[in-house]
Amino acid sequence: MIRSRLRLWTALFTLTGAAVGVTFVPFSVPTASATSGTFHVSQILLGSSLHHTYTVSGSTSTHTEALSDPDDISQWGNDLVVGFQNGVGPQGQASADGNLDSTVVEFTLSGRVLAQWDLTGKTDGVTADPGLGVLATVNEDANSALYLIRPAAPTSDAVIRFSYNESLPHGGGTDAISIDDGHILISASAPGTNGASAPQATYPAVYSVTLGEFTKTATVTPLFFDESSATVANIGSAKYGASTPLALTDPDSNEVVPFWSPRFAGDFMLTSQGDGVQVYVHGARTSHQTLSVLTLTQSVDDTAWPTNAHGSLFATNSTNDAVDVVKGPFDRNAPIVVVTPCGANSAPATCPAPNYPANYLATLNITNGTVTPVTVSGSTFVPQGGLAFVAGFTPN
Repeated sequence: MIRSRLRLWTALFTLTGAAVGVTFVPFSVPTASATSGTFHVSQILLGSSLHHTYTVSGSTSTHTEALSDPDDISQWGNDLVVGFQNGVGPQGQASADGNLDSTVVEFTLSGRVLAQWDLTGKTDGVTADPGLGVLATVNEDANSALYLIRPAAPTSDAVIRFSYNESLPHGGGTDAISIDDGHILISASAPGTNGASAPQATYPAVYSVTLGEFTKTATVTPLFFDESSATVANIGSAKYGASTPLALTDPDSNEVVPFWSPRFAGDFMLTSQGDGVQVYVHGARTSHQTLSVLTLTQSVDDTAWPTNAHGSLFATNSTNDAVDVVKGPFDRNAPIVVVTPCGANSAPATCPAPNYPANYLATLNITNGTVTPVTVSGSTFVPQGGLAFVAGFTPN
């Protein structure tokens, strides 16, 4: 992801500026071919090796347990941060053993843990900005809030919880976070949890967020809506270039497309996981903001753009409560995605199931939306959803 430095003011975190996009000329774009060869996976961090202590819900007793359920992951300078959800429910419900806290962990690229912080609620989106700190959303379905972690601050001020300035108008929670040209953009997840079923024209799909330091308030402004119109972006489709309503029901992960991408360069991108689409926002927050929608051949969660063939992809692993590093023949024209068949709106209640396998890693053809599995060797690997590509790092 592209991370922009935020200006920290004394009384208010004010996010200003406008996105810069590159105009896409459709037929001059090279087709991104599927990456060939085998990707190799190694574990670098296990939740079972880490622990946190919490107060059991409804009591005053404390309990210590291993960390579990790693989800989102982000690079922060020379390190990484990852959110372990620890069994907490999507509306902040206590886990089976009475835990209400997720844990954000900072660690080196080789897996050495540097710090960890407990946050009340289920951590979903995690991102980092060098001028601000680590941002984390909690509770993807409802009762959501936003946390800022400032490791350099005194312990008593290191973690700040921000409440949203209003009941979120999409009637759900919040999920992934991107910093786009100094603006915090957050996915409006699980629309209609408290309200009419999605899609609804009045439900925001993404919020632009400003933080009030003294009031501990996160003020939300819609970026676009679940039923906004978008241009069909699938080259080769009979509907290519036509306008269509989005009809989103599952806004989830998001990214900022690197400026060297052969298509959608500099755009903000939202994945609507259940709907199997990605929405690319050109000129976000400007008077000339436009939307393009790319329909995918599979439901996906997170997306990462490799910088070059020789970097490393860090991914959360749901099977082993682990963080893994993936080495492979990366192609900077072929983004890597976590395919989530059981996350599709069409998936059966019991899943995995026939035609709906467990999650797997794939490449994405950004010209036509084709998702192509990659061959993986090494450690047992079922990607959870979080991806972070680090250029130039080769694990031992």
